[in-house]
Amino acid sequence: MNKKTIWITGGSTGIGKALAIKFANEGWNVAISARREQLLEEISNKYENISSFPLDVTNKLNCKEVFNQIINKFQNIDICFFSTGTWDPKKEKDIDVEQIENVFKVNFFGTLNSIKAVEEYFKNKKDGIITIVSSIAGYRGLPNSTGYGPSKSALNNLAESLYFDFGRSNVRVCLVSPGFIKTPMTDKNDFKMPFLKTPEYAAEKIYDGLVNKNSFEIHFPKSLTMILKILSFLPNKIYFGLIGKLTKYQKK
Repeated sequence: MNKKTIWITGGSTGIGKALAIKFANEGWNVAISARREQLLEEISNKYENISSFPLDVTNKLNCKEVFNQIINKFQNIDICFFSTGTWDPKKEKDIDVEQIENVFKVNFFGTLNSIKAVEEYFKNKKDGIITIVSSIAGYRGLPNSTGYGPSKSALNNLAESLYFDFGRSNVRVCLVSPGFIKTPMTDKNDFKMPFLKTPEYAAEKIYDGLVNKNSFEIHFPKSLTMILKILSFLPNKIYFGLIGKLTKYQKK
């Protein structure tokens, strides 16, 4: 029987790297992509069934070229896990238009470029899973999040839209909403992160959600995400009051 294959963007560090190792250990072929070629090579040299495919997701042509390389090597892709992201908390506290444009270019349009590269393949195949990695920051507006939160909120809406579009072709679209996971990106945060978990914890939850379950959204840890989901349904006045107290936000 041919091995199944997963393509992971953002695969050089954090959740992407941990998930690549998890799927490799479960016997899958794993294609990992990111801009940092050296980190990809270090991982692929260590694991026999992980292969490196360097990629800049902001380059539409590069996305298509890399997808074709993966298909040529493995003849098949069963799951795509698109998790490229960027975040700079120091530049989120004010409206830095160039920074926000860059965040959207990577987080939203980088993911969209990746999805576009595989669209025709999956719609013709009429099977498989396309996974969009968002964040709990995409549920509702938060202080000091002028770019990151809105980019993730846009991904949530995109995932819901594509759920219908790909569903007609029997392709599952899945949204992943992690809480705080210890990665190089969250290491930049200068605030206390409740329920902080490891990338390996995230990988276990994602693997289970993709392979063993069939829900639209994989969110974790539930002790945090369920609280935020309840908060997201509250009327604006109550939501703003509670978040203001929790984040010690004060009107000037």
